[in-house]
Amino acid sequence: MKLLFTSLIFICCFGLTQAQEIKWMSMNEALAAQKKEPKKIVMDAYTSWCGPCKLMDKNTFTNKDVINYINKHYYAVKFDAEGTEEVMYKGFNYTNPNYDAKRKGRNSQHFFINALKVSGYPSLVFFDEESNVIAPIAGYRTPEQLEIYLKMIANDDYKKLTSAEAWQKYEKNFKGAFKD
Repeated sequence: MKLLFTSLIFICCFGLTQAQEIKWMSMNEALAAQKKEPKKIVMDAYTSWCGPCKLMDKNTFTNKDVINYINKHYYAVKFDAEGTEEVMYKGFNYTNPNYDAKRKGRNSQHFFINALKVSGYPSLVFFDEESNVIAPIAGYRTPEQLEIYLKMIANDDYKKLTSAEAWQKYEKNFKGAFKD
């Protein structure tokens, strides 16, 4: 009986621990996963020197509602926008040939980030199930601010938002459920 009770506690605790983190992967891993099981991708484009990026890691990506929603509906990619990861995307190998390992602070921007037209950090870049870019969203977001984007894109509502007026109406009528 004691063994059963101990086992149940272990399973519950282990299960809760597993659910408390976003399942981050590389872009190449997400692209490979999409081929096996189509799912949208959300990519967190960050840099090591970016204060708001660190705040998103601390305040937004640790929120249980954000974690559960992203893990259920997306492949989550953590991408260093000034790093050296090679990315094979749409038949092209993207690199960061100007990266300088000796440099402190800012470094050269990765060519993949250039191709995605990301100009500020943090930025979230959303991709559809076929790896096509939907949109980059620049700037720090709280869990409550991020919720509308996560749900709008996961539910394909963005396809109907073809004007500023349509977005404003959608935003006004959106009922968020994420808690701080």
